[in-house]
Amino acid sequence: MAETNSPTQAIAVSIQKVNKWYGNLHVLRDVDLDVAAGERVVVCGPSGSGKSTLIRCINNLEEHQQGTIVVDGIQVDHNIAHLDAVRREVGMVFQSFNLFPHLTVLENCTLAPMLVRGVARADAEAQARAYLERVRIPDQANKFPGQLSGGQQQRVAIARALCMKPKIMLFDEPTSALDPEMVKEVLDTMVSLARDGMTMICVTHEMGFAREVADRVVFMDHGQIVESGSPQAVFGQPKTDRLKLFLGQVLRQH
Repeated sequence: MAETNSPTQAIAVSIQKVNKWYGNLHVLRDVDLDVAAGERVVVCGPSGSGKSTLIRCINNLEEHQQGTIVVDGIQVDHNIAHLDAVRREVGMVFQSFNLFPHLTVLENCTLAPMLVRGVARADAEAQARAYLERVRIPDQANKFPGQLSGGQQQRVAIARALCMKPKIMLFDEPTSALDPEMVKEVLDTMVSLARDGMTMICVTHEMGFAREVADRVVFMDHGQIVESGSPQAVFGQPKTDRLKLFLGQVLRQH
């Protein structure tokens, strides 16, 4: 049975009976998940549980072989027009930043709005500077990514995604490549976004972030959703031994 929300809430992302294989490896198994507009969902689980693959399927960075994914009313399939429409509305922040090293911070942030949305350069630059201000690095606009710390680069990546004014933001372990002292500045930026009501699906092991901002925590293992519920329920009253073991390991590390 699919995870559902109040019937009065619009569904931003609907994932129904999704399966994916890499060769003989069955990485997603009949996954059902509905995410309401404005909802903040944290997906956690051990390495290899399928959590990153799942969110990469939402904008078709990975193709699913069975089931349906609908984003903002548009089905994710082999139709190029559908994929383009989905990717215009879904921002993604990767583990490894994925900034263009030969472009300045400002150019990284203005490229997609100009090419994809047809925004005039002056407007794109004004918007980019506003978002760089939002992520608290306006003074870095004319630097290249290689001149920034990891935490700064990740905040540029968040600003770049926001410049497309997406309806949904996906975060794929956005802090896992950062030194510990840089994690907080990125998480603080994400908390700020969450408080604005942005629809967010975030794969992370940062349980403090999940407790603070998630409406729902989804625990995956072996390609399946094992448990799902409020942070209070998932952390305070885990139902399965597998989740209890996972939380014991993760919370010891933090």
